[in-house]
Amino acid sequence: MIWIDFPALSRFAATSAAITQPCSCCAVPLLAWQRLPMSLELDRFEEVGTLRADPYEEPTFAEYHPHGTRYDSAAAPIAPRYYPANLSQVARCLNCGRYYLRYNEAGGYFTELRIRALQPSLLVDAA
Repeated sequence: MIWIDFPALSRFAATSAAITQPCSCCAVPLLAWQRLPMSLELDRFEEVGTLRADPYEEPTFAEYHPHGTRYDSAAAPIAPRYYPANLSQVARCLNCGRYYLRYNEAGGYFTELRIRALQPSLLVDAA
């Protein structure tokens, strides 16, 4: 899978933000991380690449919230080197071209696909 660097991610986010046509992919606001809504059809998305620079390196589970946001906050920054963005794939809606981040949350006894809209105003290239 192709690794997506920050400049490419920024371009995808800007492209996504410029799309104004209605689509089933944005019928449910996906501003914060959430489980995949039942209304979304996975076969209507294509994976573009991954934010995992090295699939063999142990990813951090540290989150990036310098302004007191939380994982489930719509205002939480999207920092590709921090959890959960660092485990995410970038996916594009085949109907309208909007971009999203997706990752598989793996808890003790379950796995769950999570998704969030890629928003340029929330991208942070934090080290």
